[in-house]
Amino acid sequence: MIVTTTPNVEGKKIVEYKGIVFGEVISGINFIKDFAAGLSNFFGGRSRSYEGELLEARENALREMQEKAHMLGANAVVGVNVDYEVLGANNGMLMVTASGTAVRVE
Repeated sequence: MIVTTTPNVEGKKIVEYKGIVFGEVISGINFIKDFAAGLSNFFGGRSRSYEGELLEARENALREMQEKAHMLGANAVVGVNVDYEVLGANNGMLMVTASGTAVRVE
């Protein structure tokens, strides 16, 4: 499946619009990752634990969006946007949303 942030696919013609599709993932950050990130914050450097969690959440949101597009009979998703939010009382949850327009191209 073609997935692009642009409104069209270069060299392809959109022949049918199937609708807007979303993929949402809410991921909790556990105590161990939070503690490791705190050490990175104190000593400096990158937080590999948070980066890994962010990468996995983004990939899952994009995969879910593509699955929903496929179920509609689409073979591409155009105009993709990925959004990130923190949730929860102590900002301990990460929400990643991927959205776009499911289309058929030829």
